[in-house]
Amino acid sequence: MRSMALNGKADESETYSALGLVDSGKGISCSGTPHVVSIVSSVLERAIQKNENLLKASNKKDVVTIFHGSRVPSLSVRQYMERIFKYSNCTPSCFVIAYIYIDQFLQKLNAYLTSLNVHRLLITSIMVAAKFYDDERHNNAYFAKVGGVSTAEMNRLEMKFLFTLDFRLYVTTEVFRKYCLNLEKGAGEIRDHAVKPIEKRMAIQR
Repeated sequence: MRSMALNGKADESETYSALGLVDSGKGISCSGTPHVVSIVSSVLERAIQKNENLLKASNKKDVVTIFHGSRVPSLSVRQYMERIFKYSNCTPSCFVIAYIYIDQFLQKLNAYLTSLNVHRLLITSIMVAAKFYDDERHNNAYFAKVGGVSTAEMNRLEMKFLFTLDFRLYVTTEVFRKYCLNLEKGAGEIRDHAVKPIEKRMAIQR
């Protein structure tokens, strides 16, 4: 268990505050959900749309893993992330760390983020992040219930995820800061219908 230090330069502190990662009264929606949840979900949804359009246009096959479902879940990415936040009691930082883990996972497998794998990747990455960084966290059975999968499947997803990442779960403060800056930047660019750097790494790079 480790804690992520979020104190830094004034501009960095402002970024953390805007994402709702620190208790400053900023970066929190009316429902009490930190902005990082909606920002990460928006970035992922945009990446998925880009990937699926490119896969369809190129007729290329995605790398199918145990994270792929047979059909698209009824909950949107944002609804799913809001559900996880509501019931998991994860710290807001876990959603940034989970985002980092997903990016690393996809790069390891040279796979694409799509509507068929994003939900299982989210519940697994957030659970792993909570286990590694949060002082208080739930067990696999609880996360399985929150995520809508069986405990046995949750265990399999976790093992696949950990082995793919070579159990390298530690995220340096510098890497965390860079991803936060990308998310903050991406939030504005998505509103302007632009593509940001991190999104490109989650899209097809062939």
